[in-house]
Amino acid sequence: MLGWAFKNLLSRLALLVVISFISLAAVHLAPGEPSEVDPSNPRIKAEDVAKIREAFHLDEPVYKQYFFWIRDLATGELRSFKDQQPVLPKIWDRFKNSLPLFLLATLLVWTLSFPTGIHAALRRGSRFDRATTIGAYMMISIPGFFLAYVLVILIAGKLGYPVVGMSTFGLENAGGMTRFMDRVWHLTVPALLSAIGGVAVLSRYVRAEMIDVSGTDYVRTARAKGLTEDVVIYRHALRNALLPFVTMFGLLLPGLIGGSVIFEQIFAWPGLGRLGFDAILSRDFPVIITINFFAAVLTLAGTFISDLLYAFADPRIRLGGGS
Repeated sequence: MLGWAFKNLLSRLALLVVISFISLAAVHLAPGEPSEVDPSNPRIKAEDVAKIREAFHLDEPVYKQYFFWIRDLATGELRSFKDQQPVLPKIWDRFKNSLPLFLLATLLVWTLSFPTGIHAALRRGSRFDRATTIGAYMMISIPGFFLAYVLVILIAGKLGYPVVGMSTFGLENAGGMTRFMDRVWHLTVPALLSAIGGVAVLSRYVRAEMIDVSGTDYVRTARAKGLTEDVVIYRHALRNALLPFVTMFGLLLPGLIGGSVIFEQIFAWPGLGRLGFDAILSRDFPVIITINFFAAVLTLAGTFISDLLYAFADPRIRLGGGS
């Protein structure tokens, strides 16, 4: 088991190097460069552009720029093209804003999807099953940005409750429970919208897996033994139906980086998604490449954790690993 995990980890580290290099090369293939300036600005001269290119190693080959980026990232000297601020503290500040949004949205997805999917599977063909199926298709089909604008109009425009930003104007310096509840209120609406699509998709997966597992021999055997329905469903059927979702768990971590750029833009939430979007518009290469790098780290770490969990959940994985 340890040998399998070590080989798996080494292969992912090598893959991380390849992904980070490809990300840097792909960014440079995009049209435009940070050194490009407005020609109508009389304060910018050709020698100023040359100094910018020299300071950020833009005249060096891509592979040399990659090593410069690795060095600056490791030493903390990597700075933004846009405002000359250190990149890592800049990303960390936005990460702290994206984390509660991601955690609340993930909590909503998993706590709502499983009861809905299980109940629909156990009552297949019932009104509840048909209603949740129609609701899921509607949530998948309706664009998220449309729902976001509708909620903004209803809540802020009609009811007069602020939903944009991380806090209500005038309450930034409030203390105690007032500030906490205001932050929770501003967090709830974008998190709920971020979770809608996940609830719709995951509940359908849970329903399909439960229906598939309910017809297996070991479930029928458990019922034949006289076990209660709750024991059959939650200890035997659900436990085996959860195995495919162990793999899906690893795909959640990249959501810390990407989040939902659309919802962050609409609700003016200063998260990592907006930081990456603004960096792309301003051609801020160090920020773009570093965000891509950490997204790759989270993706590979998530899939690695999923493999470990799957190996513990299914003994056949451990036997196949030869350890």
